[in-house]
Amino acid sequence: MATFSPEERMRLDAQLSQRMIQLDPNGYVLIKLDREKGELIVEWFSNGINEQGLATNPETGEVLACKGSAPREPIKIFKARSAKELGIALTETNEQLFISKLDHALYIGRELQRAEACLENGNDYVQD
Repeated sequence: MATFSPEERMRLDAQLSQRMIQLDPNGYVLIKLDREKGELIVEWFSNGINEQGLATNPETGEVLACKGSAPREPIKIFKARSAKELGIALTETNEQLFISKLDHALYIGRELQRAEACLENGNDYVQD
């Protein structure tokens, strides 16, 4: 059975992160930590997607910039003590479907696990 070194895993991860993806038309999330309360926070934002596949502000149609744009207010904020609790809140709610693409759900799950580990270990968390 072949094994991979940590360096090989990091290279593979970096390579896979460069692939082209289609954005989730249901929106995007920003994941944060509240260390004082020991909570993970997910801010959910709606978006549109233009003909080029770029995320747009659903109210103005303007392309959303990754940096330097005016801050938007989240549509919904989720708070929980664990990645699992937050994942359940995002996917098992009856009020709205927040995630419509499987690759987006997997990405959010990975990021929530990373954020939870940072919360537990006292490390800084930066969303990928």
